[in-house]
Amino acid sequence: MTNFEQVYQTYFRDVFLYIKKISGDEQIAEDITSETFLKAMAAIDGFRGTCNIRVWLCQIAKNCYCSYLRKNGRVQPTELLPEIKDTTDIEALIISSEEKMEIHRLLHKLDEPYKEVFSLRVFGELSFKEIGALFDKSENWACVTYHRSRKKIQDALEGKE
Repeated sequence: MTNFEQVYQTYFRDVFLYIKKISGDEQIAEDITSETFLKAMAAIDGFRGTCNIRVWLCQIAKNCYCSYLRKNGRVQPTELLPEIKDTTDIEALIISSEEKMEIHRLLHKLDEPYKEVFSLRVFGELSFKEIGALFDKSENWACVTYHRSRKKIQDALEGKE
């Protein structure tokens, strides 16, 4: 078994579930996951190892999914904000489709790295340690940045910004 076959067997399910969660469609998730591993196989020599390979693969998958949406002229669906297991104020606000869309709009207005950190945490379900590694920062930096981004969205929803 080659190293890439090991990577495929180890991370296929994680990538598939990530894309299924943000797309809401099993068939799209299968297609995007396949495309992700094809692209990863072509780019594996360029993988520097500065982050967890799962994080790298999920980033490729996210980019493939965004390309898929652009290519098909689709607006990103409101399902991109899936239910979150913990109960914090912002997650409690995600009730109706209209509120989901408003949160989605606010998220896309955030500056980087807030937008990316929030997306990786909520959509990618990555740990703060993994997010920190992706940005070459500490776990604490990722945690603080996530909470600041969440606060910015909350404040905007409450009309404080």
